[in-house]
Amino acid sequence: MKLTILGGGGFRVPLVYGALLGDHREGRVTHVTLHDVDAGRLAAIVRVLAEQAAGVADAPVVSSTTDLDEALRGADFVFSAIRVGGLAGRAADERVALAEGVLGQETVGAGGIAYGLRTVPVVVRIAERVAELAPDAWVINFTNPAGLVTEAMSRVLGDRVIGICDSPVGLGRRVARVLGADPDEAWIDYVGLNHLGWLRALNVGGRDELPRLLADTELLGSFEEGRLFGAEWLRSLGAVPNEYLHYYYFNREAVRAYREAGKTRGAYLLDQQSGFYDEMARPGTSPLDAWHRTLADREATYMAANREAAGVGERDEDDLESGGYEKVALALMRAIARDERATLILNVRNRTTLSVLDADAVVEVPCVVDANGAHPVTVRPLPHHAVGLVTAVKAVEREVMAAAESGSRSAAVKAFALHPLVDSVTVAGRLLDGYRAEHPGLAYLTSR
Repeated sequence: MKLTILGGGGFRVPLVYGALLGDHREGRVTHVTLHDVDAGRLAAIVRVLAEQAAGVADAPVVSSTTDLDEALRGADFVFSAIRVGGLAGRAADERVALAEGVLGQETVGAGGIAYGLRTVPVVVRIAERVAELAPDAWVINFTNPAGLVTEAMSRVLGDRVIGICDSPVGLGRRVARVLGADPDEAWIDYVGLNHLGWLRALNVGGRDELPRLLADTELLGSFEEGRLFGAEWLRSLGAVPNEYLHYYYFNREAVRAYREAGKTRGAYLLDQQSGFYDEMARPGTSPLDAWHRTLADREATYMAANREAAGVGERDEDDLESGGYEKVALALMRAIARDERATLILNVRNRTTLSVLDADAVVEVPCVVDANGAHPVTVRPLPHHAVGLVTAVKAVEREVMAAAESGSRSAAVKAFALHPLVDSVTVAGRLLDGYRAEHPGLAYLTSR
């Protein structure tokens, strides 16, 4: 079975390959093709994978190419993990937004919109090439903003593109752990959009254990989201939000922390990963050791500005374990390829799952996966406060897609202006002008 990874020179690719090395069952991946537009980064990651595979007799064969069509031909699965504009683009997204006093985070607010405007035209072209060259392939989308990108690609590929994110899985595992439950035995009632969802129940043996958590201040203070949001707010919501909702519920504090930080997250990662790729070019470097050191630092500093805003200090060691996006991706791939029924939280077309959204809107909900793909599970309706956020952000995503399709400046300004974290139409126009000045890839936004 052939797996193609788009964005194959990306820093997190060794996580995926490492997971593949541990899979020895029938129907496993035997060939991995890495594709990237940056040949230097691609070569560096190939070296890391070679060291990972040393001594593993049946390790999947790795090849690399900068030719998209070559990478796609013969693929059974395609992992899309690209970053249009690179980390320099992310750093610029943050810088332009903060200059206007609004959030520039990678997937949330103005930064997420700018990233989406750059990315949607590219991923639509990729989807068209997949449809032409590998029509039977399944696309598993890692590319952020994951919900928006998955929906844009689904307009070409239908249900054969599925988006994944490790945030809901990580949240569910943390909540299960503090309640003393086995995460693999718990049913996680989670619903929303990507980076905009709520854990509303955690059922173990038919019993919802979340009320016990919400009633216990000590337990609430023992994990990442409990410290970020605080016990009082979680009790008010009656749910545990995805960590990215901190940008909405504590927006002023988050913006202030970002502006006061010596370096934004994007700028920090740009410097960190530039150092990693520079180190890889030096003789005598162990690629795998260099990668592990960089990864450990990356995980420890995740969402540092938000923790600073909440006054909760560094991440606990127990919270450093993510949901394992590579594990989610491989579980999804196995369920489809082997027709092994699995339940996963995924980004899929809504169908009739959430009545406040249309059938084609991509949502993030529990799904049953089999050989025919991912099927969203019926969930309870959203409370009104969540309906407001979900429908507002989905409207923004639709404007981003409209702008990407038409090249309309007015649609792009509308996307910025409608976002709950952008408080002025005037600011929305200035944001677009600032981003167009930074990103040549937004030059297409010229029509009315």
